[in-house]
Amino acid sequence: MRRLAAIGAAGDAGEVAVPAAHGADCAQGRSPSPCRLIDICAAWDTGVFLSAADWEGAPSGVARRRLNEAERLSSVREAELERLEAARPRWPGSGERDPVLRMARLQPPPWVHAVLLLCFLGLGGAIQIPMDPSIQNELSQPPTITKQSVKDHIVDPRDNILIECEAKGNPAPSFHWTRNSRFFNVAKDPRVSMRRRSGTLVIDFRSGGRPEEYEGEYQCFARNKFGTALSNRIRLQVSKSPLWPKESLDPVVVQEGAPLTLQCNPPPGLPSPVIFWMSSSMEPITQDKRVSQGHNGDLYFSNVMVQDMQTDYSCNARFHFTHTIQQKNPFTLKVLTNHPYNDSSLRNHPDMYSARGVAERTPSFMYPQGTVSSQMVLRGTDLLLECIASGVPTPDIAWYKKGGDLPSDKAKFENFNKALRITNVSEEDSGEYFCLASNKMGSIRHTISVRVKAAPYWLDEPKNLILAPGEDGRLVCRASGNPKPTVQWMVNGEPLQSAPPNPNREVAGDTIIFRDTQISSRAVYQCNTSNEHGYLLANAFVSVLDVPPRMLSPRNQLIRVILYNRTRLDCPFFGSPIPTLRWFKNGQGSNLDGGNYHVYENGSLEIKMIRKEDQGIYTCVATNILGKAENQVRLEVKDPTRIYRMPEDQIVKRGTTVQLECRVKHDPSLKLTVSWLKDDEPLYIGNRMKKEDDSLTIFGVAERDQGSYTCFASTELDQDLAKAYLTVLGRPDRPRDLELTDLAERSVRLTWIPGDDNNSPITDYVVQFEEDQFQPGVWHDHSKFPGSVNSAVLRLSPYVNYQFRVIAVNEVGSSHPSLPSERYRTSGAPPESNPGDVRGEGTRKNNMEITWTPMNATSAFGPNLRYIVKWRRREARETWNNVTVWGSRYVVGQTPVYVPYEIRVQAENDFGKGPEPDTVIGYSGEDYPRAAPTDVKIRVLNSTAISLQWNRVYSDTVQGQLREYRAYYWRESSLLKNLWVSQKRQQASFPGDRLRGVVSRLFPYSNYKLEMVVVNGRGDGPRTETKEFTTPEGVPSAPRRFRVRQPNLEIINLEWDHPEHPNGILIGYSLRYMAFNGTKVGKQIVENFSPNQTKFTVQRADPVSRYRFTLSARTQVGSGEAVTEESPAPPNEATPTAAPPTLPPTTVGATGTVSTTDATAPAATTEATTVPIIPTVAPTTIATTMVATTTRTTVATTTTIMESPLTTRIKTHESAPDEQSIWNVTVLPNSKWANVTWKHNFGPGTDFVVEYIDSNHTKKTVPVKAQAQPIQLTDLYPGMTYTLRVYSRDNEGISSTTITFMTSTAYTNNQADIATQGWFIGLMCAIALLVLILLIVCFIKRSRGGKYPVREKKDVPLGPEDPKEEDGSFDYSDEDNKPLQGSQTSLDGTIKQQESDDSLVDYGEGGEGQFNEDGSFIGQYTVKKDKEETEGNESSEATSPVNAIYSLA
Repeated sequence: MRRLAAIGAAGDAGEVAVPAAHGADCAQGRSPSPCRLIDICAAWDTGVFLSAADWEGAPSGVARRRLNEAERLSSVREAELERLEAARPRWPGSGERDPVLRMARLQPPPWVHAVLLLCFLGLGGAIQIPMDPSIQNELSQPPTITKQSVKDHIVDPRDNILIECEAKGNPAPSFHWTRNSRFFNVAKDPRVSMRRRSGTLVIDFRSGGRPEEYEGEYQCFARNKFGTALSNRIRLQVSKSPLWPKESLDPVVVQEGAPLTLQCNPPPGLPSPVIFWMSSSMEPITQDKRVSQGHNGDLYFSNVMVQDMQTDYSCNARFHFTHTIQQKNPFTLKVLTNHPYNDSSLRNHPDMYSARGVAERTPSFMYPQGTVSSQMVLRGTDLLLECIASGVPTPDIAWYKKGGDLPSDKAKFENFNKALRITNVSEEDSGEYFCLASNKMGSIRHTISVRVKAAPYWLDEPKNLILAPGEDGRLVCRASGNPKPTVQWMVNGEPLQSAPPNPNREVAGDTIIFRDTQISSRAVYQCNTSNEHGYLLANAFVSVLDVPPRMLSPRNQLIRVILYNRTRLDCPFFGSPIPTLRWFKNGQGSNLDGGNYHVYENGSLEIKMIRKEDQGIYTCVATNILGKAENQVRLEVKDPTRIYRMPEDQIVKRGTTVQLECRVKHDPSLKLTVSWLKDDEPLYIGNRMKKEDDSLTIFGVAERDQGSYTCFASTELDQDLAKAYLTVLGRPDRPRDLELTDLAERSVRLTWIPGDDNNSPITDYVVQFEEDQFQPGVWHDHSKFPGSVNSAVLRLSPYVNYQFRVIAVNEVGSSHPSLPSERYRTSGAPPESNPGDVRGEGTRKNNMEITWTPMNATSAFGPNLRYIVKWRRREARETWNNVTVWGSRYVVGQTPVYVPYEIRVQAENDFGKGPEPDTVIGYSGEDYPRAAPTDVKIRVLNSTAISLQWNRVYSDTVQGQLREYRAYYWRESSLLKNLWVSQKRQQASFPGDRLRGVVSRLFPYSNYKLEMVVVNGRGDGPRTETKEFTTPEGVPSAPRRFRVRQPNLEIINLEWDHPEHPNGILIGYSLRYMAFNGTKVGKQIVENFSPNQTKFTVQRADPVSRYRFTLSARTQVGSGEAVTEESPAPPNEATPTAAPPTLPPTTVGATGTVSTTDATAPAATTEATTVPIIPTVAPTTIATTMVATTTRTTVATTTTIMESPLTTRIKTHESAPDEQSIWNVTVLPNSKWANVTWKHNFGPGTDFVVEYIDSNHTKKTVPVKAQAQPIQLTDLYPGMTYTLRVYSRDNEGISSTTITFMTSTAYTNNQADIATQGWFIGLMCAIALLVLILLIVCFIKRSRGGKYPVREKKDVPLGPEDPKEEDGSFDYSDEDNKPLQGSQTSLDGTIKQQESDDSLVDYGEGGEGQFNEDGSFIGQYTVKKDKEETEGNESSEATSPVNAIYSLA
């Protein structure tokens, strides 16, 4: 016996579907039939070869052993089959029994029993032809019906008739038809044609003919040389829609309350028409449980009412194919009633029938009649049971099943419970059903016996059988039905009994067994099973194939696998007989099997654990007696994808930022995709989320962000995932369902239901109340309770109409308030307290205003709250004056100046007076002081402060409460000539009865005047005589507009302006500078300049280093504040260099030579001389004058440093005074906050107050401890201007300078419009004037000739070698090597001092220069002396454009 099979696996997917009948064996890689020498595990009914990637089983050697065992058992099997057939019992009419059951009756040895059972089960196996088109086109195949019309084929008579029949086969089949079991000759009828390559009949009536002539039973035959397939018997019927018979209908007369049936009796149609009732005006009849249409089309009235005759009733039939509606003549109702009039109000009467005089009666059935009926239904169809009952009132219908419940999944009620429909009926639905009709008069029951029959239905439909030569198989045709159907076999459309005998075929009832099939056994078999309710017809062909090996998968596939995984290489093939398959690696001669390799019978090669050395080319070779075929697979091994840093569970507060890490390691040759899931659904990355390669960031976490987050890392080959849970702590939900209980006169119990705590436990509940008398709509805090309670007793005040709400609090914040509770008003009582904060103060010199804080709703205790105000003079002990007031103030008139009064204020309402009030001392109004301080002495402390001393005034001259002594002072002039100064008066306050004080913040080197007064609550008293004093010289402020420019890599140009405040006579400038490169620092160099020099040029030693310059001005007192700038960074310097060490000490010798110490030597520097370098914003220093507005005034400068695009630092640079003071206030503002720092010389533990006022004049103060700097002001508004000062809490007179700053807006534009700047406008005007003057000079010179005589320009005669002497002229040209004028210094420390051509001394009359208040020189930029006459070699200057400008000046 030959070993024939077809083995295969489809594609690379590795997906496996195991046949249901043989799943257990196929899953192990074994054939379910040891005696059949064909492996059916590789193919089944799907028509494709599926992969064996998940099968497990024995190695290929098993096939050889199976072959030997099968040959030995062949004779045993044949003998057993013959014995079984002879011993098989027969029952009349029973047909054939299941072969498995027949085998179960025998008792062979256990191993023989198992083998024979598997052999017999395996007879139904078959080879499946792969879906490969090349194989499909080459292999022969008997016909198969693929499409046919339904068994009951109803057609529209207006259309052509189409009877479908299509089939496939190889070769393509031919078709013929039978009609009423007789051959139907299509060619003889001109109206009938058959479609090309199809058996579909087309009957055309366009040229005439009646469709009814073609009614009958049709059957299609598809035939090729391998067999004939049959269609179902198709019964062709033509649709009919007959007309309604004409009839004359008399009016229907019925008594009100009686039942009525209007019969429809529609004409019989094919198919049956759809029935519905309407009036003759085509309005639908309203149906309800009293009036409804039955399943037979009749209209049933359970009881007739007088309103039923308001319309007529017409039955309508709609036919499906013709889409026509036919209407029956309408019925007209005449209702006899005891109430001739129609009272529509009775329709809604609770007992409508009694109101109309209709007698009530018990229910009775209108359909079906009687109490018992029966109904038969076919399996798989719908069962419709109907019960329609009459009665007054209208009965209700209920359905029940005897001995069980109605099938809830299939049963539904229709037509107002009058019909019960059970869909898809099965045998279990048979039994007795009954409907119960009931009203208040009684009930009645009808029983319906339901019998379920069944047309034939398949249990085992025969399937196409494809075998190899010598293979065994079987066709099984099993069906069930009620009654039991009979089975008839046919072959190629003919009864099997009349077919030629076949010794290899055996019929056993519903099974045909084939043994040792050959090519001649090919045929199409039909199984027809039928009973009285219908039939089933199935075609199944038997085909025998003999095919050499063929590979089914593409050649030279590339398969990439993950390291250490279990992998299978599929090699799907097809062949008959079964080919033998072997695997080789990299062309090696040894077959791969054993160890890490395992070969399955279906040809798949399994590698149990992939290693790097398993990479290579694998070859599979399939061989049978007809030839061989081979294929190659290239295997690549990739590293696995692993998440080595997984996201962690986190608990965060709402509004914060959270980051979930997910770092992945993967094979670099594979494309990695990282995605995120939330709660196992794809995560939408919105505006608040940022997804990066190794993390997910969520900004402003909200409650909806809580959940499970999965990082999903995948490549084309594998994937890995990691999960983390994000818990969001949110504000709690609002409490709900507030309830007031235990209502008492002064208390009530409030209960509420807590809301969700949103993952953060509730710590507190805040109970608030609102009253509607004094402050309606305003909520006040009442009490606070722990978060563990939800009920509390609240203490209440009399005469308050309370309404409560509750707020839940957790660590994140407060919930929204709950909805308010109901209101509760308490009864009234006399007040138990009096108003507080009672005061008596004069607003004028002859009155006293008595004020108090009015009592609120919880302290009024009753209606008409009022106040009894009493007062009397304290010293006189006179009788009390009293008045009743409803407000919160009262003014007493005609009082002496500043006299003490005793005051009492008592509360009173309609229930009585409050307790006796306390006595408060108040004073009448003040008058201006009559005297000034005497013996005022002034002592100059330093250049910015003076000390004052005076004698106190007598108390009776104060005429009020002494508030302070106040000094008014103003700057009369500066000791610098021609310097304009502001003479605005300023003041310094000295609170209390003091005899001395200090005035600071004065301008040095200035003349001042001063006056003093006494101040009380009314105002200032008379002034003292004016005192004069002069402040000594001080140190200057920092030079203004220090600019560092680098035109090229060889030189650096420095420019600056004079200090805004010279504070004395300037004697020069000091410049310190040094080179640095990263952390390397060069030597420090010091340059001293005259007071008129404002430019300097530095020669660079190398093009790489940067330079730091520190510049300060000097007076006789010393050097002033320094300003620091750095040279620009090179273009390739991405980040700012680190700050070099502090400048080393530098010594300047008397001769002007410079000596420097080691750069590493320590040096003392001050905070005021350093300017921080901001990486992204170039440092900008702007000096402005701050106008002092406080009581103590000093000279200060303000530096504005751009910190970032949205922040500005406001800083005052001041010298530390000798006495206690506050200076160097620094403000760093943002849009909504500002950081404030300052310096002071107070002792430890001193308290300060930060006072700031916005543009709306709203003043706010913040108390501060001395060690608590910096202070952050957090309640600022964007884009608002503020003034700020810091003063001592113990002595407000000791205060800092008031500074002004502005918070940034949400979007700040740091670049001002240059066209609106004053300096720019002035510069443009100067340029325009200069151009005009140049044009004038050129015009004058041009009138004298185009060339300039050289000897008029230079006194030194030109040599004969000078080529420009010949014509006595001189042409201007660019000289690249011309030295720069001014001081030039190289980095080696050598100084080349040259006289600056633009020195200010050259333009003035001497070194005495005066400065005005904005720092500019006055009187030095004057007309230049005629130096041409005295100095020589300067004649060329006379005609230069610049000198022309000076001459014009």
